[in-house]
Amino acid sequence: MKYTLLLLTVGTIIFFVTTSVCATTIERIEKTDEEWKAILTPDQYVITRKKGTEPPFSGAYWNLHEKGTYVCVCCGAVIFSSKEKFDSGSGWPSFWATVKDAPIATKLDSSFGMERTEVLCARCDAHLGHLFSDGPPPTGMRYCINSAALNFIAEEE
Repeated sequence: MKYTLLLLTVGTIIFFVTTSVCATTIERIEKTDEEWKAILTPDQYVITRKKGTEPPFSGAYWNLHEKGTYVCVCCGAVIFSSKEKFDSGSGWPSFWATVKDAPIATKLDSSFGMERTEVLCARCDAHLGHLFSDGPPPTGMRYCINSAALNFIAEEE
């Protein structure tokens, strides 16, 4: 399977590299639809496995301001940190960068008569949301992510 991996480092140029994701680079998690249905809620399943989208301002994390880490709801891969979260006004959790070495893949999404960049977990192929180039400095990127595609792990104080 070919993906465009987004390699993002704060303070540097953004590079897009097309590569094949293989088991030697990322520990892949593969399950049948029935196995995913057994471990995910119906909303989580539709959003992550069937490329659904939750309504804006409805998810658990769009207005969460606690410190912590956001992980893929399907496989537990660490994807985002609250340090890179910002209020985009969109109604979905938004981040200007991923954590370092996050297993993120991007793919052209031409659904609904528009072209967008889909964001996937490269470890389990979960649909997380979309990536836009209208975010704040230093990257100018906005990861617009479904709350149902994430679990939040609060930072211990």
